[in-house]
Amino acid sequence: MQTDSGYIPKNLDFEEHAREKLINGITAISKAVKSTLGPRGRTVLIESPQHTNGITVTKDGVTVARSVALLDPVENLAIQMMQEAASRTATSAGDGTTTAIVLTEALVKAGQTHIEAKNNVTEVIKHVNRLSAEIINDLKKNSKKVSKSKLGAVAAISANNDKELGSIIADAYKQVGSDGIVTVEKSMTAETYAEVTNGIKVDRGYTSPLFINNQKKDECILEGVRVLVCDQEISNVLQIENILKPIINKGDKLLIIAECNSNVVNTLAANVVRNGLKFCNIMPPSFGYKTHELMQDIALSVGAKYFSEKTGDDLSLMQFSDLGYADKIIIGKDSSVLIKNQEMTEEIKERISQLREQQQNTTHLGDRKFINERIASLAGSIGCIYVGGNSDVEQKEKFDRVDDSVCAVRSALQEGILPGGGLALLKLSEQLQSKDANDDEKVAVKILKDALTTPCKQILINAGIDYKEIIRNLSVTQTHTLKGKAGMSYGYDVKNQKYGDMYTMGVIDPLKVTKNALINAVSVATTILSTNAIITHKRLNEEKKA
Repeated sequence: MQTDSGYIPKNLDFEEHAREKLINGITAISKAVKSTLGPRGRTVLIESPQHTNGITVTKDGVTVARSVALLDPVENLAIQMMQEAASRTATSAGDGTTTAIVLTEALVKAGQTHIEAKNNVTEVIKHVNRLSAEIINDLKKNSKKVSKSKLGAVAAISANNDKELGSIIADAYKQVGSDGIVTVEKSMTAETYAEVTNGIKVDRGYTSPLFINNQKKDECILEGVRVLVCDQEISNVLQIENILKPIINKGDKLLIIAECNSNVVNTLAANVVRNGLKFCNIMPPSFGYKTHELMQDIALSVGAKYFSEKTGDDLSLMQFSDLGYADKIIIGKDSSVLIKNQEMTEEIKERISQLREQQQNTTHLGDRKFINERIASLAGSIGCIYVGGNSDVEQKEKFDRVDDSVCAVRSALQEGILPGGGLALLKLSEQLQSKDANDDEKVAVKILKDALTTPCKQILINAGIDYKEIIRNLSVTQTHTLKGKAGMSYGYDVKNQKYGDMYTMGVIDPLKVTKNALINAVSVATTILSTNAIITHKRLNEEKKA
């Protein structure tokens, strides 16, 4: 609400009253999200105008979190902070958003319980940050490198214990290797399946159906092909005369990745049909800055010189030596694959290394995915999971689960795995001890001890199991006969309701997911705990009530 004089009146909330409203907001969003946690977690039904019939059914924590908004402005500020914790976890690890929200709520409520008037809140928060950093180091020490046999377990757990989906995802990752990437798309059928491409995939198809030479598959398939890479429009065949002459004389094959006007496309297509020449043309991929970067990657992969308007290159100066080479091309209606069987060059390895560094410094989820795709394309192996369903609602719900699972497997491959089911945090919570008699440090230990047991408790609550008995049985004192890492991995399989080694039972979480959930939860929770005043805009309905 803006007054006639141009300023916006504010509401001010202080101390206990302010934090109480924040906690109301935290409780509301957490209650909605945490019901999805674990193998027996429930789905959430969301009114969503963006989807068919205005309905979304999902078990994805970040989707649920993003859909929540409250009328009270202070409560809604808490919602926005919780959404940030979930989004940052999704961006960095791709999964673990529900765990991040559960931990945030637990940390805030434990803080409210244990912090008293005599405590210095700033000192307590400092100790919480230090202790959580120590826990993260312990998580890293206790993690294991993921083996190919365990990929299916990681994938299945993140896909809500769906072994069939887990198997499809794990098989795709086994085929693409450590440098490859797996993406998720919606299937045009009810079937869910994976396709793996060994080469550079370009999301552009042939510009004329006359280039097709495999009528059965509606594809242009050529072997031993020269490749022209250019982002300028070719408006006249004479512009590439220096290239076409030696190609025709030698009987070579040519793929032109460039925008050609209709006359040039028709001339090339006519020569394919009438004279049996082996030509094909596709448009440059993507849009804007992405086009330029992808074209550079393609040129580097096939060993071509990239002729670009941005660098003032003149097409008429292009020589035969400027062309790249692909062992095989498969050009479809909507996408193309360029296959090169030679080993990766030092230039490509250097580019991949640069992209990995760039990815570490990127916080935007879309940019991270784009860089992932570029790395996979350069490495020469891309998998895609096509998610099907019998209805739009079912397909959307399954798509969210598969997307989480794909990200979880990628995280496991990057940083290793931990015992799942919230066990890793539960075991480490028991090892927390105050190093001196400092009251503020003791409070920080109590806060973390309470919070770190919460994910495990919530998984058991969602399964309708008495968590007190299970957690008592899992305590280090009860499992003291199991030494070292074996003791750390002794847990409870909620789905099959039995005790045992979590790695053996296939109940596994990626280290990166658990680590980032804790980092982001501590960041948001400590901000809320240190808040003493909240300023919000006065709403019009509040003015009317007054």
